[in-house]
Amino acid sequence: MSAPPSNPPASATPSAPSLITTHPLLGVFGVLLGASVATCTGRLISVGLPDLRGYLHLGFDEASWLGTAFNASLMFIGPFSVYLGGLLGARRVLLACASAFTIICLLLPFAPNLPVLLILLVLAGLTAGTFYPLTLSFILRNLPMRYVLLGIAMYAMDIVFTTNVATSLEAWYIDHLSWRWIFWNSAVLTPVMMLLVHFGIPWQPLPVPKEGQPKPSWRGFLHFSLGLALLYAALDQGQRLDWLHSGIIVGLIVSGSFLVLMTVIRRVRMPNPLINLKFLLSRNTLLLGLVLIVFRFVMLATVVVIPSYLGSVKGYLPLQIGPVLLWVGLPQCICGLLAMYLLRYIDARLILTFGFTLVAIACLLDARLSSAWSGANFGSSQAIMAVGLAFAFNGMVGAIILEVVNSGALKRPIDVLTFAGYFQTVRLFGGECGAAFMGHFLSTREKFHSNILGLGVHLGEPSTYQRLLGLSAGVKGQSSGLSEATGRAGEILGLQIRQQAFTLAITDCFMLVAFSVVCCLIVIACMAPVPTQYRQVVQA
Repeated sequence: MSAPPSNPPASATPSAPSLITTHPLLGVFGVLLGASVATCTGRLISVGLPDLRGYLHLGFDEASWLGTAFNASLMFIGPFSVYLGGLLGARRVLLACASAFTIICLLLPFAPNLPVLLILLVLAGLTAGTFYPLTLSFILRNLPMRYVLLGIAMYAMDIVFTTNVATSLEAWYIDHLSWRWIFWNSAVLTPVMMLLVHFGIPWQPLPVPKEGQPKPSWRGFLHFSLGLALLYAALDQGQRLDWLHSGIIVGLIVSGSFLVLMTVIRRVRMPNPLINLKFLLSRNTLLLGLVLIVFRFVMLATVVVIPSYLGSVKGYLPLQIGPVLLWVGLPQCICGLLAMYLLRYIDARLILTFGFTLVAIACLLDARLSSAWSGANFGSSQAIMAVGLAFAFNGMVGAIILEVVNSGALKRPIDVLTFAGYFQTVRLFGGECGAAFMGHFLSTREKFHSNILGLGVHLGEPSTYQRLLGLSAGVKGQSSGLSEATGRAGEILGLQIRQQAFTLAITDCFMLVAFSVVCCLIVIACMAPVPTQYRQVVQA
């Protein structure tokens, strides 16, 4: 992956793309539906993993590779989509990959064994992974400027809404239809996306290399994509396999790091006309990458931390967890449109700051958690979180697109593709880094609190004796004798200690998310103001 020999001068004045579709909104709906389908498929596999284990008769270790196979493939094809989109055009890539993805999703429930299932999931990830980077590049290159704010709001609502609604959707499928709809959901929606893409994205001729210009090379993309995919798999499986104590994890990290290093060396030695890495070295672009990583980490509060508490401590099923997360998903429509309207008049950085501040407030409210809380206790904090995420994501995407406009990249398709590929890579890899860290942090803090609580429980102490005596009396009626009742009381006490330790670890996770938001606000404060704002872009 390499930069071209020279760069045209940047301009802060936006210009209309050279080829505008006559049905821009159809194209936008198409690519946004594609991004939603890819997001929903990954979330359905993650949420429905226990059900898939049961229906497919898989062990815990075997089933853990299902999500890894799909998501690592998304990671692989993300940077490679820049090469495919630049070489073949977004329309060709989206239609071909969507067709293959539909067929694969139809076949997934009929996989005869685990190896075939994993191969199909890898192919599904490779095809669906093209939807993300080509979404942003299409909006930037083909959407008229008067529609750009609508595109931002729809993109923000699309990602956040789908992520939080997937739990309810999976539970409804299991309860009313079949586990097969975890995969067939995408097989139904993807053809609709294909129709929208067919009528909304214009047909572009294949690019003809200019004389003397370096030929596009796929090797750099292949090395970089494969390296990131291997590192992604290591992060995804690291907690389960005990990180560097596992030969598999060490092998994935070493081989992935080596391939990424080889890409850097190749980039220095050989140019590639499809990517311009120098374009990414602006201050705001790098800082927005950090903001995106923090945003992905913040979303773990709703998609991981709260479901973990409700499932482990309160014994909630996905059907019961879903309504709690809907408090975040459903308000996105109203809040997203409001944020879109405000972007016309307010600096995107202020909207971004306001959104993250609300997220921090919601996390501090959730940090008051106790083991007596149920799903209803999260109502007010989740409502605040919903508004915060809507404003934060709209402000972030708005700032990203303003950065493209002010850099003059709209005149240079190579820079738009580079930009889209960069943020797709940061979104996936940075998000997985955050998820791996959160999983490790939760496990470590649970062990810490368990040890601390255990130090206060000693046999023979009056308080411990009284607690065991009360528990023994409670289970005596269901026990054959005093000895069995005492043994069951000890088991219940141990379970209560573990439950309380996990609850305290969950509160630590909320505090960690709030602290990360404070760090993100400092990053936002370091962003430079841009000369062209949306009120000027829309009027242009």
